[in-house]
Amino acid sequence: MVKARRTLQLTAPQRQELIQTRDQDPREYVRERCAALLKVAAGRTPYWVAQYGLLKERGPDAVYTWLDYYAAEGVSGLIAHQQGGPRRRRV
Repeated sequence: MVKARRTLQLTAPQRQELIQTRDQDPREYVRERCAALLKVAAGRTPYWVAQYGLLKERGPDAVYTWLDYYAAEGVSGLIAHQQGGPRRRRV
């Protein structure tokens, strides 16, 4: 069974919002996520972006999760779900 390749289709306003957030947001994790999504939208696979397309190598599941956040909530989803996910909240 072959899985469908994950892609991201952006409208011009969505692309501009991601570019602006990538370039201007003070939070490093938000800038990284926006950069990753822009690369996926440009045709790279999420796996490639996770392994080679960011300053720090990430697990592919991270990029897939960011795609899910963006699909569900837009840029606000990338901001709302901070690094560490559910395990970070356990203190």
